[in-house]
Amino acid sequence: MRIAIISDIHGNSIALDAVLEDVKTKAHVDAHWFLGDYAAIGFDPIGCLERVSELTNAVFLRGNTDRYIMEDLAAGNVPTDPTKLAQFLKTQLSFAWTQGAVASTGWLEWLTDLPLDYRTTMADGTRVLAVHASPGSDDSPGLHPGQDQENLRQLFGNCEADLVFVGHTHVNMDVGLDDMRLVNPGSISNPTPPELRASYIVLDDEKTGYKLTQNFVEYDRKAVIDEVNRVRHPAADYINTYMRGEHIPFWLK
Repeated sequence: MRIAIISDIHGNSIALDAVLEDVKTKAHVDAHWFLGDYAAIGFDPIGCLERVSELTNAVFLRGNTDRYIMEDLAAGNVPTDPTKLAQFLKTQLSFAWTQGAVASTGWLEWLTDLPLDYRTTMADGTRVLAVHASPGSDDSPGLHPGQDQENLRQLFGNCEADLVFVGHTHVNMDVGLDDMRLVNPGSISNPTPPELRASYIVLDDEKTGYKLTQNFVEYDRKAVIDEVNRVRHPAADYINTYMRGEHIPFWLK
């Protein structure tokens, strides 16, 4: 059994098409596992939902931005700090834009039905857990280079798994924690520098043991910028910083 582990598409159908083509022509997988964040913060939310939903033998999990799309945006806590108000309004506009597209095309129910996690046992007995951010949460700090072992233990300890796949932070990682292996496949879109290519992992599930292969796929980020600007996305400036490799993750600041 060969499985593609994919996360954080963020409405970028250009990157998604490049990855799905790579999976089809090079990886030859039997199944796909998606770790969430399909539509928001990108120029083509519906195109991405349509593409992934057409795949057979696929597992779909909920990410934090998928949940944001389903929430009542008007119920958000408006910050009292004037310096944070402008960013708050930009964020609200971004999700309202995606929410409108998703609601008008009938995808809200699909997002609503997404589970938080997925568990299975591989042929060699390895217990696998797949989540978006951490067990029981789609919006925790997640797995990133700024976490020490104790931080990770608080998030992932006692999750009753040997191998954990987690997305959310858009950074490739493969680390040990006690008797567990924590793996982040990276993201399809909105990359974390210095690696700006889309990335995914192939899991080979065999009776003799499992194997993980990290894959990177180049795509036309300038074309993404052009599309983001063409559709007049409310978060165009924010998305384009990712595409130009200018978005610095908080653990490097």
